[in-house]
Amino acid sequence: MQTDAEHPASPLRASRARALSGRCRPPGDKSVSHRSLILGTLAVGETAIEGLLEGEDVLRTAEACRALGARIDRLGPGSWSVRGPGLGSLLEPRETLDFGNAGTGSRLMMGVVAGHPITARFDGDASLRKRPMRRILDPLTQQGARVLEEAEGGRCPILLRGAAEPLPVEYKTPVASAQIKSAVLLCGLNSPGRTVVIESEASRDHTEKMLAHFGARIASEPFGPHGRKITLEGRPELRPAPVRVPADPSSAAFPLVAALIVPGSEIVIEGVMINPLRNGLLTTLQEMGARISFENRRAEGGEEVADIRVAASTLAGVDVPAERAPSMIDEYPILAVAAAFAGGETRMRGLSELRVKESDRLEAIAAGLRANAVECEISGDDLIVRGGTGRVSGGGVVETHLDHRIAMSFLVMGLAAEQDVTVDDDRMIATSFPDFRALMEVLGARFA
Repeated sequence: MQTDAEHPASPLRASRARALSGRCRPPGDKSVSHRSLILGTLAVGETAIEGLLEGEDVLRTAEACRALGARIDRLGPGSWSVRGPGLGSLLEPRETLDFGNAGTGSRLMMGVVAGHPITARFDGDASLRKRPMRRILDPLTQQGARVLEEAEGGRCPILLRGAAEPLPVEYKTPVASAQIKSAVLLCGLNSPGRTVVIESEASRDHTEKMLAHFGARIASEPFGPHGRKITLEGRPELRPAPVRVPADPSSAAFPLVAALIVPGSEIVIEGVMINPLRNGLLTTLQEMGARISFENRRAEGGEEVADIRVAASTLAGVDVPAERAPSMIDEYPILAVAAAFAGGETRMRGLSELRVKESDRLEAIAAGLRANAVECEISGDDLIVRGGTGRVSGGGVVETHLDHRIAMSFLVMGLAAEQDVTVDDDRMIATSFPDFRALMEVLGARFA
């Protein structure tokens, strides 16, 4: 069990629940929340944001934006105002930009800093310091930024000097990663020319949609069988634009799977983003036999959203193709829990990207499954879960490795397992879903 001298671990136990019922709205989407603060900072004038995720990761990004010269005020729950200095007018931060556990915030902000003639130091907690940043820094140096200091392997703490005039580049991403793509585009905003990013596998497109929402000249077109080519014209006049943040599909995944595996359950999850590049989990669960339907489809903040009705279901194992990974990369831990309750074998292919998340998520998922008597194996970059009877013994203690999605996934497992499931620490859940326990308990979950 992980402990810290000043902040001891906080274990949490989940017990078998009766049927879950009711309606809930998960917190605002984390990806959109980060980007709304950043684009509000790069626009001149006031941007109003509603539904912002007030988790620790996003609040760290807000602090970083303040350090670069933005005035950011919280007007009420989820309601925020950003007054940005504007593109090309950022201040050099006086202190280290401490992103805590926020991988997305730190990587996107590296792109912002790289496009301005300022120097900034990036750092975070022990988990963030383990995460590779070279994949972000390599294209940014091609655009003219300089890495003045870095820890071994291109990790934080990193001292980055931005370019006085970023170079226009055409960059092909080595892996499907919205963070790499976004960093390159955010740096390219302040370039006098055209920045092009080519993806062989399309990643989530929130940055492109939000750039267009704020007035950037940006185009996205198909490239090859599964990819995209994104072209950004540099130095646009970004205009303040109101943002309504939809509910996060990655957070919605936890009550959704809980309702599928706890017998007799039926719930409605309100206002969830159903962006096609984020719906891999929903597609997979429906292939497994999940009873999921979409109600009240509508548009909010440039994204399609819907209320999702979910009922307890008999699930069957499936083969999840590798090309689906970019649309559900954060949902594999909770999919593995669903697979544990499914009849037969589920094979999730091409999960190399899970090895560089908050933890080695692939190994952490497998260890958590084994701790609860679920048969599984890792074969190369594939995870194979053998659900067998559709029942899970449970009874294990799961090492979270300071990973919020591992913690929440195995707490969901405990709601349907025959014996309690305990996670060794629940503190990091606040990074993405601060009201997780309260929301789940309203639906009928049992934690102690």
